[in-house]
Amino acid sequence: MKKLTKKLTYDAPADAVGAMLRDPAFREAVLQRQHVVRGSARVDGDVVTIEQVHSTDGVPSFARSFVGDEIAIVQTETWTSPAAAGIDLAIPGKPGEASGSLTLTGAGATTTETVVLDVSVRVPFVGGKVEGMIADLLGAAFDREHEVGVEWLART
Repeated sequence: MKKLTKKLTYDAPADAVGAMLRDPAFREAVLQRQHVVRGSARVDGDVVTIEQVHSTDGVPSFARSFVGDEIAIVQTETWTSPAAAGIDLAIPGKPGEASGSLTLTGAGATTTETVVLDVSVRVPFVGGKVEGMIADLLGAAFDREHEVGVEWLART
């Protein structure tokens, strides 16, 4: 299992960051920035679901045989409070997944979003390498989300 931890800081109060993260228009903007092949975002009460398909161009050959030409990820965030959510990521049709948490910690007009995920791939011999590749992909996705978030909050 590979652990991914990301700390993303925003110059906005926690309630504004939380509202942004539960806004489907924001999530759609993030998908565009990530250059997904296909994607959608929806919010149903306290549940945010993001479906995204990424191209595997540039993925090492050992992993391409595992993931194919595209990798689909379904991210489900279940918000348990205005500042905390459980995160589950599924890779449909593949023996991989990730789960963890998202927390928002405010300090005045600054908020830190902390994402902690355990990435697991159940494939003999190469599972650890694939876990690392998926963790890197997810880390880059959260970096793009942060870029869009900084711009989004500056406009509000």
